[in-house]
Amino acid sequence: MIRVGLAGCGRWGRLILRDLRALNCEVVVAVPSEEGRRAALGAGAERVLGHVRDLPECDAYVVAVPTVSHAEVVLELAARGRPLFCEKPLTADVHSARRIVDTAGERVFVMDKWRYHPGVHLLRDMAKSQELGPVQGIHATRVQWGCPHADVDPVWILMPHDLSIALEILGDLPTPTLANAESDAHGLTTLTAWLDGPVWMRSEVGVRSPRHRRVIELRCRDGVAMLGDAYDEHVAVLRTDGRTAGQPAPDWERRPFAATMPLLDELACFVAYVAGTGPAPKSSAHEGLRIVETIAQIRALAGLGGR
Repeated sequence: MIRVGLAGCGRWGRLILRDLRALNCEVVVAVPSEEGRRAALGAGAERVLGHVRDLPECDAYVVAVPTVSHAEVVLELAARGRPLFCEKPLTADVHSARRIVDTAGERVFVMDKWRYHPGVHLLRDMAKSQELGPVQGIHATRVQWGCPHADVDPVWILMPHDLSIALEILGDLPTPTLANAESDAHGLTTLTAWLDGPVWMRSEVGVRSPRHRRVIELRCRDGVAMLGDAYDEHVAVLRTDGRTAGQPAPDWERRPFAATMPLLDELACFVAYVAGTGPAPKSSAHEGLRIVETIAQIRALAGLGGR
């Protein structure tokens, strides 16, 4: 049985604990709050400790602490020489992300759950096959009402998802060329970024939309393929190569896919890797650094500071 040390047991850490237990892992949790300790024990943790340094030697570690603490905790645990899975983003600054890559890059991976989403896989396969012609761009919208994270602004919470999706579909990231930030009295509300390359990308993230939206559009020469929500079980396809003036638009095709839970899938991949029965997880530390660097470039274009 794989023994995993879990750093953090907040809103997302509790879901990670749930799925690690579903994968028959023994889980030792480090969490400072009494509420977190009670929740971890109630969810089946083997032991619960108050600090990361108190975690025993384990087969692997998962980091689910607030983003602002990622670098410190990852570097402390990575020194133990075991595989480590870190919640996205790798860090919220380029310097610390590079330090992780330089000191432990071969055994640190980032939990980019959208790279395990079957709808994203379908978009990736459609892009590779060019069934709608060559890919021209990706249009990503990720907006909601408010942000539950207080340690960093919404860009660090929302934009890594869409950049990881682009990485999964394209195999690389376009180059940031323009960005615009909107703010109110409470801080940043919206960031829109344009990235250019052989395939362009437009990404909008924000926290003042009354409607929770997660939309990924694959724009191709002969049509559009769209994943309209995280919980959709199909990709919508619109073929536009037969456009004729005066004729009605065709109906959207629904391309179904098997629904799975990306968090469980990525943890299953990590556990299999630790056990020596599967490949390394997606999103290496080097790719995590690439996403941090890209967000830093976008923030600079928009005139934003670090966090």
